[in-house]
Amino acid sequence: MTTNTQLFPYFQPIVSAASGVIVGYEALARQRDSNGNVKSAGELFIHPDISDKQLIEWDRCVRRQALQKFSELPNNCYLTINISAAWIDYLDNFNVSTTLLLLDEFDIDKSRIIIEITETEGNLDKLVAAVEMYRKQGLKIAIDDFGAGFSQLERVIAIQPDIIKLDMQLFQNAARGGSETDVVHLVSRLATRTGCRIVCEGVETNEDFLFGLSCGAQYMQGYLFSPATADFQDSTRYLAQISNLRNYFLEQALTKEEYKNAFIARTQQLMYDLQKNVVKNDFLLTNLATEPFENSGLLRFYLCDNEGNQISPNFNFSNNTWFADTTQLGFNWAWRPYFYEVLALKADKVHNPIVISEYYRDFSSEILCKTFALRLDDLRVLLIDVVVDWL
Repeated sequence: MTTNTQLFPYFQPIVSAASGVIVGYEALARQRDSNGNVKSAGELFIHPDISDKQLIEWDRCVRRQALQKFSELPNNCYLTINISAAWIDYLDNFNVSTTLLLLDEFDIDKSRIIIEITETEGNLDKLVAAVEMYRKQGLKIAIDDFGAGFSQLERVIAIQPDIIKLDMQLFQNAARGGSETDVVHLVSRLATRTGCRIVCEGVETNEDFLFGLSCGAQYMQGYLFSPATADFQDSTRYLAQISNLRNYFLEQALTKEEYKNAFIARTQQLMYDLQKNVVKNDFLLTNLATEPFENSGLLRFYLCDNEGNQISPNFNFSNNTWFADTTQLGFNWAWRPYFYEVLALKADKVHNPIVISEYYRDFSSEILCKTFALRLDDLRVLLIDVVVDWL
């Protein structure tokens, strides 16, 4: 493999979902093929016959060019620079960094630079030390391709990144309705609770962007807006496009929210009807069979005492028929949030308040559900599980 390969940087814009403007760029290595066409240099950096020493030399060459060009941009934009975690193992002196020297040389505000940690290999202790060094200098840290290959939770916990960039394949599969959807939402919740920001890479369609919004992602990057290009772009170039997408998302979200609210209202009324029938008729299931439960989404109801012990069977409803399942009789549910939350509430003048759980996947049916909890009296709590069909 030749060592005089000419590499140069291209810049892919990263847009803000909130403002609609370009807030940053990712610097990506490019090369020319035999016909002079620009193509990704990614294949070089995974070639087994090229030494790490050579790759580091090329990477630093591209980084120098990228930072020199970036130094000409206004101060309201940031640049993401990829650094392999495995290459950090070669650093002997963490007080000397090529990147920091370049930032000083080109007089770039260090707070405008994000070090994006790529690859899953590398010594974690050295990585943590390098991250601390960058942070002391004012740089921010991102983890790239989160969710690819294996869990990177250990790395997230160790370095506490400012930004998590979702793995492109994971994000796209989730956006297209794959089983990865729950994983992406889980990562989004993790990021929210730890103060990280989410960047969705591989945003190629309107649907991808809308899914990113539903996950709470602050930043988007992908071909829906632009591939990597040689030059920087007007920061407001995609303002109208993003505004239209946000408006469409709001319309869809409102429709879904209105449906959800109507569903919850029906379910709450169903619960109060159950309260009257169950309590007064002492579980006369034949009487309950005449009630309109068929299309209500109700899976089951059951009673617990104030200590969380299930004191009734699960009364299941299917095919217009009620039947009892004693499998969970005696189980304790006091540790579930909706149970102790409903105990903590006081009754209003008309009804006892109802507490609704977060959605979850039912163990037996694998259907997405929510649990509604209602305190019947000083001794008992009524709980019902219903199917969630608005997600």
